[in-house]
Amino acid sequence: MQRSRLAATLVAAATVAGAAAVVAATAHAQAGASTGLDNNWYAAAPYLMPQSNNPPDPVTVMNATGQKAFQLAFILAPKGGGCSPTWDGTSPVSSDTTVGDAINRIRGNGGDVSVSVGGYGGTKLGQTCGTVDATAAAYQQVVTKYNLKAIDFDLEEPEYEDTAAIANELGAAKKLQADNPGLFVSVTMPGTAAGTGWFGTQLLDKAKSIGFSPNNFSIMPFDGGFNGGGASQVSALEAFHGLLQSHLGWDSETAYSHEGFSGMNGKSDTSEYFNVSDFQTVYDYATSHHLGRFTFWAVNRDRQCTTTTDNSVCSNVQQNDWDFTKFTTRFAGATPPQTTPPTSPTSPTSNPPGTCSAPDWQKTQVYTGGNVVSHNGHKWTAKWWTQGEEPGTTGQWGVWTDNGGC
Repeated sequence: MQRSRLAATLVAAATVAGAAAVVAATAHAQAGASTGLDNNWYAAAPYLMPQSNNPPDPVTVMNATGQKAFQLAFILAPKGGGCSPTWDGTSPVSSDTTVGDAINRIRGNGGDVSVSVGGYGGTKLGQTCGTVDATAAAYQQVVTKYNLKAIDFDLEEPEYEDTAAIANELGAAKKLQADNPGLFVSVTMPGTAAGTGWFGTQLLDKAKSIGFSPNNFSIMPFDGGFNGGGASQVSALEAFHGLLQSHLGWDSETAYSHEGFSGMNGKSDTSEYFNVSDFQTVYDYATSHHLGRFTFWAVNRDRQCTTTTDNSVCSNVQQNDWDFTKFTTRFAGATPPQTTPPTSPTSPTSNPPGTCSAPDWQKTQVYTGGNVVSHNGHKWTAKWWTQGEEPGTTGQWGVWTDNGGC
């Protein structure tokens, strides 16, 4: 899997300009104390690179979506070697002010952050620190520096296939969990059509063998085998549910509650396309099965491409800015503000969508004849009793009458 995740994918000018926007308001290094949020917010925190990939202003995103938490990425070992935490392998956590100031801005606006360690590529602390205790001590510096209430272990290549490195990471995660009561710990790993691959099942077995049970195990169902969009992702999540049962000995309800989705919004690096409608499909599955986490890579990409098609900074699908972030807001239990869905430049319509005052259509809600809802920028009226039939998917013979754009 190749993802536009690390600094090697960046354009220097965009990085400098984006980072400046993130840190404009404050100047001190330490992230202020956080009273924390409910765990549902940490379970619904989308990934955001605060120093790379032309980062958006997190406060702007918060105000536009209602989102309160972000998953800041990534903590790595120094590129020159060693066992001290850095951002992207280049910026030491010990002397950081940039990310700390961004965290202060988020907390000052009523939110909080989790920090993600690892990611795809780069050298991980589990590879360089040598022991569980040394790895945990390095990560504890991050927890202490930023007063964290949540941390994510994104376990991917190249450490994913390194048994000793994975043992250090999982052992460190268990130690952090014990040493920081209440710390929300998530583990994220690659996804396959079978749920996860051989190395993923070995990771689950290792976690069980050391008695480590995080708040959540999440898979990333993208970058290979997911051209079916949301439907293929749901199939993978259901397969992973079975793996959680068989490898960890959990019953079905426990497995679902400790399972998570970590998607990719828009075009993946293998040219899969995940549209807003695909996120809706997975969101419906996640909420109906009471999954424990719903997140995506990344807020930096959560905007329609205009002057560039760079996957690291825009989605390459039709959307409004921050449409995908609104799913994580909803998963956390909040109602995001409504925005006008974009009109496709290649598919003009005589009834362009607009801002809808009617309530959003909900898959699980029962509607009767005459009920009015909004969906995808149009207003719809039910002809008769219905539940679960999505407006616009069943044509003129369906239950919903299209009243045009709002």
